[in-house]
Amino acid sequence: MNGELKRLIDQVSREKGIDRQTLIHTLEEAIKSAIKKKYGGKLDLDVTFNEEFGEIEAFQFKEVVELVTDPEKQISLKDARQMDSESELGDELGIRMDTETLGRIAAQSAKQVIIQKMKDAEREVVYEEFKGRKGDIVHGIVQRADKSGVVVNLGQTEAILPAKEQIPREIFRQGDRIRAFVLEVKKISKGPQVILSRTHPHFLIQLFHFEVPEIGDGVVSVINAAREPGSRAKIAVVSRNPDVDPVGACVGMKGSRVQNVVQELRGEKIDIVPWNMDPAKFVVNALAPAIISKVIIDQANRNMEVIVPDDQLSLAIGKRGQNVRLASKLTNWRIDVKSESRYNRQKQAGYQSLLRLQGLTEEMADRLYDAGVTSLEEFADASLTELEDVTHVSQSALETMVEEARHLLVREATAAAREAEDAAELPADQDEVPDQLNPEDQAPEEHLSGDEIGA
Repeated sequence: MNGELKRLIDQVSREKGIDRQTLIHTLEEAIKSAIKKKYGGKLDLDVTFNEEFGEIEAFQFKEVVELVTDPEKQISLKDARQMDSESELGDELGIRMDTETLGRIAAQSAKQVIIQKMKDAEREVVYEEFKGRKGDIVHGIVQRADKSGVVVNLGQTEAILPAKEQIPREIFRQGDRIRAFVLEVKKISKGPQVILSRTHPHFLIQLFHFEVPEIGDGVVSVINAAREPGSRAKIAVVSRNPDVDPVGACVGMKGSRVQNVVQELRGEKIDIVPWNMDPAKFVVNALAPAIISKVIIDQANRNMEVIVPDDQLSLAIGKRGQNVRLASKLTNWRIDVKSESRYNRQKQAGYQSLLRLQGLTEEMADRLYDAGVTSLEEFADASLTELEDVTHVSQSALETMVEEARHLLVREATAAAREAEDAAELPADQDEVPDQLNPEDQAPEEHLSGDEIGA
């Protein structure tokens, strides 16, 4: 058995790259376990591997006593002196065991323990290696694919590409070569579990690292990326060298560099956006190619109201809101895109009065305004059928809104009448307006809630 185990140690150490001393210690523990399983678990054993002869040496230690009460741990003085003539009472006598007498079952058990422990050691080596590769791109070969995901052979271990981490509509078959991003490395009982992704924004970033030498050299930096996998992506870049155009570097000669990334991502369209430290200018860049008229910043809530010409609204928003959604993810600002006509309309008193009605949204107010209902008065006078056609709200809810509108109008009329009465009761000299007010008596100027920045 020893010769066979020695060959197993040499083979595994050489092929798997596991430390030889770790394997030898595992072997010693396995043989000790096999001996105790066959002869009893109370034995006092010392098992070592003899490097010179490549053999296992197992010694059972027994106390030399006059009367044996525990044969597993004691030996009589008579029997001890037959092995060592100098034995005395109280000595610890090491008795060499013949490991060949363990038998086939014990030997097989020992081999199984060794193999298992060696697998554990091998898994630990693989885990340590891939733990350090989290965030990298790896290459592998598809072993099998089903609805739950794709199993990828990475050489030393297998990885899983879950279905949710695959680009929509991409299909893999056994034997296909694949590139993916190491998303996570878990330590489980079966060994390291490497989770891959092809949808993560950093997969896009790493692909540009491969394709653009200026990024690898640190001349061009990638600030952020946002993706809707398989459809469209945006990546923000900046150059540390004023002579190097970051967008041009990423596009490459005749678009060669960006096209290589597009092909890897199954035709995903990629917008390369120049980063700017001014958040408003960065948002304007991210919404390109749409033309921006004005940006109103709410710094406290990280919100931007972006005003565009009416004919640029659909371009700025994008198909199903994709362009503005990606721009928001890329810049980490909440972006609200509005047309110039809607923005101007919202500044008007009549439009604002409509928004005072509980349950009436801006979208409803826009539709009402376009239909000619431009104030609370007109809302209160309109027929329920007309309002229902425009707002798509039930008549019962509209009845409540109309009642609320009439109530607001009465309150406003009452307040206006009281102001008129109060003005009429003022002394004549207080009705006169002085030719010039002191600066501290002047009313403060009106300001927008945020900073207005012309694009």
